[in-house]
Amino acid sequence: MKKLTIILFLALVGQNATAQSNILQAYINQGLESNLSLKQENLELQKALKSIDIAKSNLFPKISFSPTYSLAAGGRRLEFPIGDLLNPVYSTLNQLTKTNNFPQVENVNQLLAPNNFHDTKFAIQYPIFNPDIKNNIAVQKEILQSEYAKKRFLEYELKHNIEHAYYQYLQSLEAIKIYENSKSVLLELNILNKKLLDNHVILKDVVLTSEYEQEKLEQQIVEAQKNSTLAKAYFNFLINRSLEEPVEVDAILILSLPLLSDLPKYTQSAMENRPEFDQINSGKRINQSLLNLQQKSAKLPQVFIGANTGFQGFGYSFSNQAYLVAQLGLTWDLFHGYEKKHKIEQTKISTEILSLKHEEVKTQMQLQVLQKYKELQVSISNLTSAKGGIDKTQKIYDLVSSRYKNGNAIFMEVSKAQNDLMLAKLAESLNKYDIWVKYADLKKVSGL
Repeated sequence: MKKLTIILFLALVGQNATAQSNILQAYINQGLESNLSLKQENLELQKALKSIDIAKSNLFPKISFSPTYSLAAGGRRLEFPIGDLLNPVYSTLNQLTKTNNFPQVENVNQLLAPNNFHDTKFAIQYPIFNPDIKNNIAVQKEILQSEYAKKRFLEYELKHNIEHAYYQYLQSLEAIKIYENSKSVLLELNILNKKLLDNHVILKDVVLTSEYEQEKLEQQIVEAQKNSTLAKAYFNFLINRSLEEPVEVDAILILSLPLLSDLPKYTQSAMENRPEFDQINSGKRINQSLLNLQQKSAKLPQVFIGANTGFQGFGYSFSNQAYLVAQLGLTWDLFHGYEKKHKIEQTKISTEILSLKHEEVKTQMQLQVLQKYKELQVSISNLTSAKGGIDKTQKIYDLVSSRYKNGNAIFMEVSKAQNDLMLAKLAESLNKYDIWVKYADLKKVSGL
């Protein structure tokens, strides 16, 4: 009955704590705005957007200006004795007609590589029908969605890490506070022991033992302060600010506990909100768009129109060198060793792999939710035991301390009781923050 009452009390307290702490949420927002990994991912999103623009540019005409000028020397020649063949005939014809209507012709001896030759032109090409362009745009859009899913996953991980680090820092502060309180108790005992020694009630070894216990506690305080400094530095690192920056403590959060809902709620949330599913679904859509592209490319041709216009000839005179060539072209790959068929089958296999991955991740998520839910329940139960441990060790310490002051107990009994009380408080502190950490873990695996 007592345990049930405590759990109900924790639930009532947790109603205010289930909502995210305003202080912690402000730190999470700061981390999302300034984290370097997220900034890099934002740049990746911009790249993906530009890839879509690049794919869309293929829908427009392509106009290019490409002048060339050639100089040549040596190499192969075209030699043809046209003069030797025609000149005798032409001479005879001139004699018969008594005219010079048939001039003499030189033999052809021309370099095959053109010398002092230019081709200054504009080339225009426009796709009339090209299914690859449309499908490539669809693929690039799905890649963009994949980048969004990746960004969401990074945000998801960052939020969880910031929550973890914040709870660890708060726990380190409470540990220092517990050690400091224990130090005050030991100081009072040392003062008492010195008075008892002066009155010859105890021996010198009791005072030395008491001072030694105090020195050990001082070392524990130094270690706890180091851990707290490192916890603060790691937290500041996550939100991308100076490692020495002070961290605001949420006093209300320390006094509260989260409210635990039913297991099916967390399982359903995981199935709907986990970013891993977004990444897998995005990959499947990319494969489907790629499959459409490959299937249409295998069956349909590409048709385009184009034109070349400009000047072409020997020397840059541009006189009588203008030309215009119009084009209507078609490209249709008919056979290449079944390459396209194999690519289509490969894409289908990739889609099947992602479908199996989806089912595997789904089962993993269910297991993770169950595991974290049970761990949180155990942590809440442990906190109940830890609170009971503080009550018992406090009573034991009060009794032993009273007996010691009256001379009815030895110092080792007081020292042990004080140490047990300190350990019980530390255990309660660890358990309390362990609940918050386990709750953060449950929220992570649930996609909350």
